Amino acid sequence: MSIISSDIDQAVQILLTDELVAIPTETVYGLAGNAFSEVAINKIFAMKERPHFNPLIVHIHSVEQLDAIVSDVPPKAKLLADKFWPGPLTLVLQKRDKVPDLVTGAKDTVAVRIPNHPVALALLKKLPFPLAAPSANPFGSISPTKAIHVKQYFEGQLKLVLEGGDCENGIESTIIGFENGKPILYRHGSISLEDIIAVVGDVKVQNKKEIAPDAPGMLERHYAPNTKTVLVDDVALYLVKTGATNVGAITFETSSKPNNVIYLETLSPDGDLKEAAANLYSALHYLDSLTLDIIVAERFPDYGLGRSINDRLERATKGK
Repeated sequence: MSIISSDIDQAVQILLTDELVAIPTETVYGLAGNAFSEVAINKIFAMKERPHFNPLIVHIHSVEQLDAIVSDVPPKAKLLADKFWPGPLTLVLQKRDKVPDLVTGAKDTVAVRIPNHPVALALLKKLPFPLAAPSANPFGSISPTKAIHVKQYFEGQLKLVLEGGDCENGIESTIIGFENGKPILYRHGSISLEDIIAVVGDVKVQNKKEIAPDAPGMLERHYAPNTKTVLVDDVALYLVKTGATNVGAITFETSSKPNNVIYLETLSPDGDLKEAAANLYSALHYLDSLTLDIIVAERFPDYGLGRSINDRLERATKGK
């Protein structure tokens, strides 16, 4: 049985034996294990049924820990770390040999971040190693933003889900890599592209790669409900054209329920993109738990965090 608990010391003891614990972060819950242990890392891939070519993110509690993991920090990476750490920013940097190739998808770079969550930081400070922690969900499924989401996914497989409340940001970290010192955005996330550009100037966007991805979240289909899901510009118009019934809908700020929509999830009645991002996965989990024929999601304004939300919804609708 998976136990939801706030006992950090219990989590430490489990992790010291190369077992796994689900941990809260400000983005989503992560499935965590010793980043230096191939035994623990193999358990992460097995439990998630995640392909080994897809890299993991290593979580640390301070910039001082970076030196044990990476061999070089470009100047623009330092600028971003100074601005956004602790926080939902992942940097892809040249790795040291100590980091197992299993963690990095056999690449010579490693994805690393400092989470901005008191429980995660308290846990990391009690451990003699960093944690590899991809999202705590089966590969390709909706990411978890509540402890109960993780328990429902891994009941009977996971000893402990460390309670940390609802995740504040609600979507994953923004991932930035570097090529000849120049920043590349590998994944849209909880820090907008505009906010990254404000710190380092021009940023190349390269966020889709099916073969040997440079970072998590680059695959075409990801973050997906089991229920068929579509992304449209206008929910009501789509329903008129298709005649779809038994529908669940996700909208930004529209609270009037179109005909044939049984359940409506409005992510931010006040039109706040940060609030909408925080509510996205919870809404998808809820609608996916119902016996709906289809989930119809409204496309968000394509700027700021709206761009990150659209990225998640686009990947959630692929291949269904």
